[in-house]
Amino acid sequence: MRILVYCQHVLGIGHLVRTFEILKALKGHQITLLIGGAEINLAPPEHVTTVQLPPLMMDATFSTLSPPTGEPLEKIKKQRQKIIGNCLREVQPDILLIELYPFGRNGFHFEIAPLLEQAKQELPSCLIASSVRDILVERDNRVKFERRAVERLNHFFDLLLIHSDPAVIRLNETFSRMADLKIQTVYTGYVHRPPKQEKSVQKTTPALPLIVASAGGGSVGYALLEATLKAHTLLASQSPSILNLYTGPYLEQEKQQRLIKLAGDHARIATFCDDLPAALRQAALSVSMGGYNTTMDVVAAGCPALIYPFNQNHEQRLRAERLQHYVPITLLEAKDLLPPVLAHHMHEALHVPSSPSKQPAMDGANQTAQTLLAMAKGKKETL
Repeated sequence: MRILVYCQHVLGIGHLVRTFEILKALKGHQITLLIGGAEINLAPPEHVTTVQLPPLMMDATFSTLSPPTGEPLEKIKKQRQKIIGNCLREVQPDILLIELYPFGRNGFHFEIAPLLEQAKQELPSCLIASSVRDILVERDNRVKFERRAVERLNHFFDLLLIHSDPAVIRLNETFSRMADLKIQTVYTGYVHRPPKQEKSVQKTTPALPLIVASAGGGSVGYALLEATLKAHTLLASQSPSILNLYTGPYLEQEKQQRLIKLAGDHARIATFCDDLPAALRQAALSVSMGGYNTTMDVVAAGCPALIYPFNQNHEQRLRAERLQHYVPITLLEAKDLLPPVLAHHMHEALHVPSSPSKQPAMDGANQTAQTLLAMAKGKKETL
């Protein structure tokens, strides 16, 4: 089938990483990916044709849209709208998959709504699906937000894919109007990244336990990384260990250099981990922010984890709390970033055994692919 996917990353790369896993599961089909964030050194699956839109980013409050190139915003918007419209006509997709919208990316409504309207008018047999994670972020204007989301889902979409295990958490816990949706909804299970090579995750017995610290894309999380380095130094006499720390591609160069200087010869600093799932399966402890993908990597690996939710984010905190039933997770507060306190938590966690094999539903990428293909086939047959 011909598949067109829209994914716009803004502050981090979590949505993009999850989308890549879904696209891997759709291998064998003709896939075109519209990608609209700043260019990063993260390659899509080889079988995917990428259309890079003129980049747009948002600030940490998700309120201000701006081109990183400094060009006029309205000029970039028009360019993107034209590219997207032309792409739809050229691809003629059987499936149109939109990531996060209408639960997020409202700042990109100017281009997503015309894309969806064009698909409905020009391609009546095209299956239009929305892809969303397990938990929505809290909003001040919840009533207005939910009313708008319901209207857009019912008007534009055929299918809502929820990347969660309903035994862990259901979307209606953070979205109260599920009963008003007239479209089909499917829980796919969690989407996670398997190790690139299974042989790379054979458990070894290193001379010292391995701690893996990470901050996702790196646009947030510097305070956690700095505290982890300082705590690791304090930990050396009590619980000697190896620390591999990954800053993420968006961390400012100045801050990265500060971390490198702080680490000295006591830790390994890198921008990006080529295979974080494999690294975590070797780890005795993970220290990280609480994004969806990193948390899923931790659950799949089963290693003890210290998780620091972004801005004490309700979404990240709730997910980590629910997943404590499957893996030893300790949630960190701002006060826990004091190096002596964090060193204590690290020492305690290093002596917690890895979790048993019990896991939530984790085959979300394959289940998403199967659902999309089956429903697209069904829609074509009914027309």
